[in-house]
Amino acid sequence: MDFFLNYFATLPTWQKAAWLFACLCGGWLLEASFPFFRYKYNRVKHNSVNLVFLGFTLLINTVFSLATVKLIYPLIETHRFGLLYLIDLPVWAELAIAILLFDLVAQYTVHLMLHKVTWMWRLHMIHHSDTKVVATSGTRHHPGDYITRELFSLLTILVTGAPFAYYMLYRIITIPFTYLTHANILVPRWLDKPLSFIFITPNIHKFHHHYQLPWTDSNYGNIFSFWDRLFKTLVYDDPQKIKYGLDILEGTDDESIGFQLNIPFNKSIPSSVVEK
Repeated sequence: MDFFLNYFATLPTWQKAAWLFACLCGGWLLEASFPFFRYKYNRVKHNSVNLVFLGFTLLINTVFSLATVKLIYPLIETHRFGLLYLIDLPVWAELAIAILLFDLVAQYTVHLMLHKVTWMWRLHMIHHSDTKVVATSGTRHHPGDYITRELFSLLTILVTGAPFAYYMLYRIITIPFTYLTHANILVPRWLDKPLSFIFITPNIHKFHHHYQLPWTDSNYGNIFSFWDRLFKTLVYDDPQKIKYGLDILEGTDDESIGFQLNIPFNKSIPSSVVEK
C-alpha cells in the first residue's frame, strides 16, 4: 500500500497529462463506435471550442496545485489538523473515507450549489449551454466555475487532513468519470441500470444536461450515485427524451468562446431555467 500511495504522491506531470489524454481518447473512440445521438455538426470545431475551456481548466489547476503543495499541505502537516488526524484506522479505511468525502464535498455539494446559488449558476451555465454533449463537454467550464470547484477541493483537504497521495488518487479517478459520463455513447440499459446504483453512468448524467427543469437540477454526482439517492436528487428515465442545452439560451452561440465567457455578465440572459 505504501508503494501504491507513494506512486500517486510523486506522480510526474507528464503522466497526469498522459492519463487525461488517454481517457479523452477513450471517450472519442467509444463515441465513434457506439454513438447515442448521431449529430450532424463540425466535430473538429466543436471539440476545439471545448478544448479551449479545457486549457483554462488546466491553467487554473496548475495554480491551485502549486498552492496546495506549497501552502496547504505544509500548514496541515505542521499543525496536524483534519478529520483523519483524529481517528486511527487502517490506511485503506482512511483512503476510502477521504475519497468519499472528496466526492461528497468537492463534487456533489459544490455542484448542487452551482445550480442553487444565482451567481454560481450564471458561471455554471456555460457547462450546460453545450447543445451537443460529448466527451470534451466534461471540461467545458467557465474559469470562475472551475475556480469555485477548486476552492471546495481545498476546503475538503483542510477538513479531512487527507494526505496528498489520497488527494491525487481521487483526482486521477475523477478523470475517466468526467469524460465517460459526458461522452456521446450508447450504453444498454441492462448494463447502465445496475451500475447506476453505485456509480454515475453515462445515462444518469445525460438527464443532468437536459434543457429544462426538473431534470437540469438532478444527478449532481461525479463518481458515486448514492449521494443523489441519499439526498433525493436522482433521476432515471428514458434518455431518448433528452434535449441538450438550456431553454433560456437560443443555442446558436454554444461554439462562440467570447459569448460563452460573457454569459455570467450578460444581463439579457435570465438566471433560471423553466420548470417543464
